[in-house]
Amino acid sequence: YTLGLTVLVLGLTTLWLACGTLARDIDECQLQVVAVKPVARWQIWLGKWIGIMFVNLLLFGIATTVIYVQLQWRAKRLSPEQQAVLKNEVFVARGSFKPAVPEMQGDIDRLMAERLKEGQVAEMDRGELRKLVTGMVHAQYQLVRSGWVRRWQIDLSSVADQVKDQPLFLRVKFYTASDSSSKQETYRTQWDIGPEQGPYRQRELQSLSPESFHEIKVNPGLLDANGLLNVEVGNLNDDAILFQFEDGFEVLYREGGFLLNYLRGVAILFFWLALLAAVGLAAASQLSFPVAAFVSIALLIVSFSTGTMRTVIEQGTIREVDHETGMVGNPNLFDAVSVVGFKVLLSVVNVVRDFSPVEQLSGGRSISWGTVARAGGQIVVLMGGVFALVGITLLQSRELATAQNQG
Repeated sequence: YTLGLTVLVLGLTTLWLACGTLARDIDECQLQVVAVKPVARWQIWLGKWIGIMFVNLLLFGIATTVIYVQLQWRAKRLSPEQQAVLKNEVFVARGSFKPAVPEMQGDIDRLMAERLKEGQVAEMDRGELRKLVTGMVHAQYQLVRSGWVRRWQIDLSSVADQVKDQPLFLRVKFYTASDSSSKQETYRTQWDIGPEQGPYRQRELQSLSPESFHEIKVNPGLLDANGLLNVEVGNLNDDAILFQFEDGFEVLYREGGFLLNYLRGVAILFFWLALLAAVGLAAASQLSFPVAAFVSIALLIVSFSTGTMRTVIEQGTIREVDHETGMVGNPNLFDAVSVVGFKVLLSVVNVVRDFSPVEQLSGGRSISWGTVARAGGQIVVLMGGVFALVGITLLQSRELATAQNQG
């Protein structure tokens, strides 16, 4: 949280500084003095960006170093048991494996054909019907009824030698079919881990709360001869429980140490500051300081409104929808244009929002060098390059002599 707050404060400061340093130089006629010399305007723009990033590098470097030292110092004051948990679950870079999603297309097509034979259902929109049938089939594969057992088999052969003497962790999350009024606080589950015919098999009886992530420690040496980890969960409750494909089950293993992982996460956060500096300078290349700051902050707010955009895209409208179907009754041209616009905007925002290093670091997740390279390419080179090109073009075409009168 401290790291996230640091990035928030520095990000807003960067945006404000980027807007102010260029806009005020133009408004106060300082840039005009430089522009008449044999210095290209793109060099002026790039020099501003580099100067801001040097300031960010100094401040962010000090802040992240202090945060790391403080983390280590506070960790040493914990009990040995808590330090062990911290070492295995937070101060670590953990990779993950998820089970493969089963092939369900045949079941979906078969159930779809059966439903179309029913007169009332046959009148429904085919797209909506297929969506409903797909949800039903997915639920059948994800559901664990009362007294039933669900099995997963995870292929860890690629890291078998690396993890054979290390504990693994199951990260699980389930939902229930009960309404909120009758929902229990915890649900009893039985976990059997290890080779089915092996001499050693780990059994865990766990009372877990629904709709929350839980981690179950797996003892070393429970992979079979082929590097497969077999896991079974038994539902000991009267109600059914459901493990979703997306986040219901995964296996975590130690991939590396915390310091290098922390530095990789810090690098991605620094890329965000580089993009914010480019956004602020691009706005200030054409607008006065107050307007540039307003536009930049508005863009920042839009980038955090992806939930609203996804809802509009799913429902096909920005108007009120039918509460029974969840869709709009009679979509018009305005709805169609809005949905297309939000799709384009969401795809652009997702280019830079696919990276969440603070969340990964707090969960002990590994941030690979490939992720860092991809983040640098998408955030700095692609999106930062677009804003830099826009900013340089606007500054190149701007009549600096009239800027003071316009302000």
